Amino acid sequence: MKAWGENQKIAGSIMVFLADPSAEFTKAVGMEMTHPGPTSVGIIGRCKRFAMYVDNSVIKYVAVSEAEDDPAGDDDPSATCYDAMLAAIKEIDA
Repeated sequence: MKAWGENQKIAGSIMVFLADPSAEFTKAVGMEMTHPGPTSVGIIGRCKRFAMYVDNSVIKYVAVSEAEDDPAGDDDPSATCYDAMLAAIKEIDA
C-alpha cells in the first residue's frame, strides 16, 4: 500500500491506506465481492471498490462503486473517487 500511495503521489497525505491480505476487514465490513461474474477475472472473494469516511473511529459514510452488470465497479468508480467523497464529507461535516 505504501508503494501505491507513492505511485499516486499521495503518500504522507491525510489519506490512510491499509492492506487486507487475508480479507478479514473486507468480510467484517461486508465488502466481500460475491457476484458470480466471470470467474476468469477472479471476482469472488475480492474486496468491493469502496471508500469509507471514518472520523475518530466512527464510520460516517460509506460509498460503494458497483452495478449489476459491473460488480467490480470498474466501468464507473465515480462514487468512490475523490470528488464524490469530498462532496459527501463536506455535506456530513456541514
